[in-house]
Amino acid sequence: MSRIGRMPVKIPAGVQVEVLGNRVQVKGPRGETSRLFPAGISFTRQGDALQVQRQTEDRRTRAFHGMSRALVQNMVLGVSKGFNRKLQVEGVGYRAEINAKSLVLSVGFSHPVVVDPPEGIVFSVDEKTRIIEVSGYDKERVGQVAADLRKIRPPEPYKGKGIRYVGERVRHKAGKAGKATATK
Repeated sequence: MSRIGRMPVKIPAGVQVEVLGNRVQVKGPRGETSRLFPAGISFTRQGDALQVQRQTEDRRTRAFHGMSRALVQNMVLGVSKGFNRKLQVEGVGYRAEINAKSLVLSVGFSHPVVVDPPEGIVFSVDEKTRIIEVSGYDKERVGQVAADLRKIRPPEPYKGKGIRYVGERVRHKAGKAGKATATK
């Protein structure tokens, strides 16, 4: 039995969970999400908790048991508290700012890069510390948008300029050791 799959998903106040066969719909103060789960996984509501069970003991169903519970847990946490990822803009002249809802990045290109947030994602920028915060109710989408922002200008290993996650360590290369003086 999966240790993670055995644990019930606690449903906080203000969150509605509806099970329709293999589909689970979750509504909360931050948004609404639903997901279709594979056959062989069933859900039962017990008071303020949701229990995930597997119907068969085949290898595929056992593999999906813990994952399905984790996905439902992330859905419940997302609509109640939300998720966020923080990115840091590093480099001389590099900056990020919000224009309407769009994120405008000046990261060394000849033009500013404008990123429109997908549905359910909100950008916020602290211009003093140059930290971008990506927040939303879907953990997968928040992580993917943060990865796409980092991909615009990944940190380079010589000076460390670029967009990185807060707390990410960038290994620096030494570069050239210096010119050897030619003697005549």
